[in-house]
Amino acid sequence: MRVIFMGTPDFALAPLAEIFGRGHEIAAVYTRAPKPAGRRGLELTPSPVHAAAEKYGLRVLTPRNFREPETIEEFRSFDVDVAVVVAYGLILPRPALEAPKFGCLNLHASLLPRWRGAAPIQRAIMAGDRETGVEVMQMEEGLDTGPIAMAEKLTITPEMTAGEAHDRLSALGADLIGRALAALERGGLQFQPQSEEGVLYARKIDKAEARVDFNRSAGELHNLIRGLSPFPGAFFEADFGRGPERVKIMRAAPAVGAGKPGEVLDETPRVACGDGAIRLLEIQRAGRSVVSGEEFFRGARLTVGDVLVQAQHAAL
Repeated sequence: MRVIFMGTPDFALAPLAEIFGRGHEIAAVYTRAPKPAGRRGLELTPSPVHAAAEKYGLRVLTPRNFREPETIEEFRSFDVDVAVVVAYGLILPRPALEAPKFGCLNLHASLLPRWRGAAPIQRAIMAGDRETGVEVMQMEEGLDTGPIAMAEKLTITPEMTAGEAHDRLSALGADLIGRALAALERGGLQFQPQSEEGVLYARKIDKAEARVDFNRSAGELHNLIRGLSPFPGAFFEADFGRGPERVKIMRAAPAVGAGKPGEVLDETPRVACGDGAIRLLEIQRAGRSVVSGEEFFRGARLTVGDVLVQAQHAAL
């Protein structure tokens, strides 16, 4: 089939590779424009999809938006059978959605209608969901409201992080979109409308949400930490003798224990929460590599009974 691929982050790489590997004719790849990088922001860094598409020898386009008539006309001029959209990042208006012969298919990382929107993987884990998945849907003007054609489910294990779920879902999604295009080519891709019940929106992660509040329960913090690992990373701030320092908790586990919220209970280290405790398994201090909880305990020169305090009162 003649295809336009639209995607930006790492999540879209496996689906792009699958479509390319199956021999479909990719007329163009649309992705977000390169972003400034480096200390002074003088270097422009292409998106992961941009870099991959160039390696495949594909034409890449990076419009700032789809509001300009010229952008729509160029999109229409490719005269494709279908557009495949995977975490692209730009809103497509009706003229773009209707341009391909079979419209636009979106590969979305949740079991719709739960977790429509920008951050479905993180939100599912932060909420303590036990299951998620990827689905192929027909795009409409509404936010992830279109009818569903195919789906694959993924069990969220108790220790699974957002990063681990991301990689599993990307691989599942690649296979799913490959099968969806094959069915579409045969004329056998069928769609079912989404349920009107159970709609939840996965809004973008706000930086303030990533702050660890040890007054919360151990279960809530465990879900927050794994839902934000590896990016942006749940964090607290404390003073280890050189002023307030941000510390990211990359991996933790619920543990038995009680004490003042934020209190270090032992050298493993277990830290008391509002209800129960968490064991810090992997930690990243500002500007340093990820280390084990025990290495953090020793390096920060903590002692049992110290209290990890939030930023506004950063001290030990």
